[in-house]
Amino acid sequence: MAQINTPQPVRGMQSLLGEEADRFAHVVATFERVRRLFGFRRVEVPVLEPTAVFARSLGETTDVVSKEMYSFEDRSGDNVTLRPEFTAGIARAYLSEGWQQFTPLKVATHGPAFRYERPQKGRFRQFHQLDAEILGAAEPQADVEVLSFADQLLRELGVGGTVVCKLNTLGDPATRSAWRDALHEHFASRRADLSEDSRDRLDRNPVRILDSKAHADWPIVDSAPVIDDFLTAEASDFFAAVTAGLDAAGVTWERAPRLVRGLDYYRHTAFEFVTDALGAQGTVLAGGRYDGLVEQLGGPHTPAIGWAAGIERLSMLIDAPAPDRPTAVLVPLGGPAEQAAIHILADLRRKGIAADMAWRGNMKKRMAKAASAGAGFAIILGDDEVGSGTAQVKNLATGEQRAVAFDGLHAALSA
Repeated sequence: MAQINTPQPVRGMQSLLGEEADRFAHVVATFERVRRLFGFRRVEVPVLEPTAVFARSLGETTDVVSKEMYSFEDRSGDNVTLRPEFTAGIARAYLSEGWQQFTPLKVATHGPAFRYERPQKGRFRQFHQLDAEILGAAEPQADVEVLSFADQLLRELGVGGTVVCKLNTLGDPATRSAWRDALHEHFASRRADLSEDSRDRLDRNPVRILDSKAHADWPIVDSAPVIDDFLTAEASDFFAAVTAGLDAAGVTWERAPRLVRGLDYYRHTAFEFVTDALGAQGTVLAGGRYDGLVEQLGGPHTPAIGWAAGIERLSMLIDAPAPDRPTAVLVPLGGPAEQAAIHILADLRRKGIAADMAWRGNMKKRMAKAASAGAGFAIILGDDEVGSGTAQVKNLATGEQRAVAFDGLHAALSA
């Protein structure tokens, strides 16, 4: 008989069990709790979107669109893409689902996203993100709100290492236009020394060169014009209001004048929360204001701001949560006892008691299962117990054992 090869996972995909899955779930649960504290509404958007949603919103010059998207033609001949991030899909839904009526709209979500890139520490081709957005709010208070949400989330998770909020402004359209022209002039004068990717970006979006990963570009980037030299009075006042709000909220931040976000729709506030616990790949949460995105998708001018964080990376940086442990494990011996145990197990669970059953092996092995599960109690049933309507309840921490009537088990375990 021919041997059947066991299928292996697609590169960059992972399966989780035990502590890794518990860490992942703890990040999500903490996010959901903080979301509710801040009044962000839960939202769901499709994993699959028309390719144009991302091509138009993220920008053709970005690595995400040009190199990393999982795009294909479906059976109807439509060009579709597995989402590489959440913001563009939420903006699309804001327009097509009529969510403008809820403006200003505070929403948050989490789930999988997909990018075809080299898998590395904390980064996968199917990865999972937390995402928070405020749409339809031009006030700097919205920036303070999303940054405060991010700061409290990371604090409550207890993210390891030293975590710092790096903050910058990308200015208003007038600021950005003047800065972009100055950057183009600067980089064009050094065109021959730029990396191939940066030469490609020069005429389309010279701001993206500031985010170059090519070492050859770094000395040229270091001498590039800084945005502060081009800030309008309005843009400067906006940034001052954001920083004052962060100070009032107790959010610690550091100015990072060369910080740019990698997507074309960002304006004004840009930020990254960085830890020293991951080496070079230190960013754990990032975002900014994207006042031009909804317009790029055909909608009206809609100021907005948001952030995203990788669940896998956050999971690596927190202490392992306590594993789930049953309050009790039932240890039935014999057919009638197993039937009684099934009834008791169902009753306990319906009343909110976490319980399990050890149904395999002799008495010693079943008791060992109860202990290894971390249960507080073992509920032992045999023919005598079924006949009398009582069970032997053993406290696995103290060794104390006593008879308890079936209808009194819930009370005994809850005491």
